[in-house]
Amino acid sequence: MDNRQRQRHRQELQRQQHQRRRRRRRRQQAYRARILVGLMLLAIVLIAGIGINTAAKKSAERKAQKEQELREQEQAAAEAEKKKKEKEEEARKQEEAQKEKEKPFTLADLDNPEGFDTRPTEHGIALQNTQIDINGLDTTGLDWGQGGDKDQWNRPAGCLQYQEKYGKYNAYFIKDEPEKKVIYLTIDEGYEYGCSPRILDTLKEKKVPAVFFVTKSFADQNNDLVQRMIDEGHEVGNHSVTHPAGGLYSQTVEEQTNEVTGLHDYIKNQFGYEMHLFRYPAGKFNEQSLALLNNLNYKTVFWSFAYLDYDVENQPDPAESLQKMIDCLHPGALYLLHAESETNTQVLGDFIDQARAQGYEFKLFQ
Repeated sequence: MDNRQRQRHRQELQRQQHQRRRRRRRRQQAYRARILVGLMLLAIVLIAGIGINTAAKKSAERKAQKEQELREQEQAAAEAEKKKKEKEEEARKQEEAQKEKEKPFTLADLDNPEGFDTRPTEHGIALQNTQIDINGLDTTGLDWGQGGDKDQWNRPAGCLQYQEKYGKYNAYFIKDEPEKKVIYLTIDEGYEYGCSPRILDTLKEKKVPAVFFVTKSFADQNNDLVQRMIDEGHEVGNHSVTHPAGGLYSQTVEEQTNEVTGLHDYIKNQFGYEMHLFRYPAGKFNEQSLALLNNLNYKTVFWSFAYLDYDVENQPDPAESLQKMIDCLHPGALYLLHAESETNTQVLGDFIDQARAQGYEFKLFQ
């Protein structure tokens, strides 16, 4: 083989080798392309999966957030409805309390199981007593005090003795009813010391009636308080025009009559109210004077309990006074309290509560 043939043979071999290398490169390129495409597809799948998962999470979070917002809205609505109902209930209670406050206060509201609301309280009571000849009756002055001796019902013995002796003159030292746990509250009004409105407030709150014995100067200077006593179902009693220090019996029969009728006429003219209960100033009386009061169509009311409560400059201890009032509880009691007493004003409500707790009821003395 000559050189030219050998050269062509080498060229052919080189060409064949070059073709083989090109085919290998193309196969490698195709393989790498397939791998790249596979990787790209895998990446796309992964990215899509991540996107779908993220979207699902976000969707779940949005759903949970909406549900939470809905629950919060429902809870807020429930709270608002609850507050609305509470406000409506509070408004209803306030309206009822206002109506109760504005409701006229009569004896029908008081602690009177037997009831006194049918009588014309706003006009009082006019008595027609059997007249007694006062000539020859004892004029010896007496100073009333209930004494310390007690019977088995804790009643002052002196009250029972005087009731038996002077009851025929329409005089009352106690109501002789040992089987009835009843208290009759009476309050003396010689002058106003700023306590009467609070005492009336307490009696209204506790629904307890009382007899207020007033003088002419008190009634004249405190028309509004007297009218309130009448309007709220209490009795207004006669305590004389001038509250004579020496006792009513120290005056002539004519002067005594003027002391009683002068205040009686004033109250009747001023308030249209007829009084029928009398209390002797300082508890000083005699038999003839009792008969005179009977003839003036009055009942005379003394007391079965009283204590030193009227000295405004030396008021007793409230706790000790309350205990004394409770210790002296007894059936048919006529309690005398002075309205100028700050101590009485403080303890009156507690006294009523504790007396009721022991089974006592409060009635209006008539």
